Amino acid sequence: MRKDFGKKTIITPLPVVIIGTYDENGTPNAMNAAWAGQVDADQIIISLSKHKTTDNLELKGEFTVAFATRKTVVESDYFGIESGRKADKIAKAGFHAVKASCVDAPVFEEYPLVLECKVAEMKPDGDGYLLIGETVNMNVDESILTDGKVDLSKMEPIMFDSAMNKYRVIGEIVGDAFKDGMKLR
Repeated sequence: MRKDFGKKTIITPLPVVIIGTYDENGTPNAMNAAWAGQVDADQIIISLSKHKTTDNLELKGEFTVAFATRKTVVESDYFGIESGRKADKIAKAGFHAVKASCVDAPVFEEYPLVLECKVAEMKPDGDGYLLIGETVNMNVDESILTDGKVDLSKMEPIMFDSAMNKYRVIGEIVGDAFKDGMKLR
């Protein structure tokens, strides 16, 4: 038996991404965003409401996107519930920011996978924005590599479960893309 829920949307998995920006004083800021996805091989899209982060994006036009992990759940959630206008979130979390190699934005050393991006477009959307970013570099801690490739089982990225308001870990391999379906050909 099936049940109708009306106008409720669940897309899964939703990565928990942390947007890193600098403000006008060069102070790093981190913001948790769960409404993110990949548009093309080198483009991402993130839905944002108005925040210090959107002010920083308009100012600098560059940002980083880190992927939250099992080890960073508490700090990553904090980055979404505290305002960068009210607190130095990076110091409070005990995180360490270094300048990205290809954009004017911070890389938080505690996140093993970081995309360095430039704003391609920031379209007003209701009370917020649709941010389209062009990835210019992917920065990865070698601890999550296997044979030179990102190994999600080592990284243990988390996803936002919008049905239950929980974070879940991603990582188990259950098949081979572009291969397993060939059994039905």
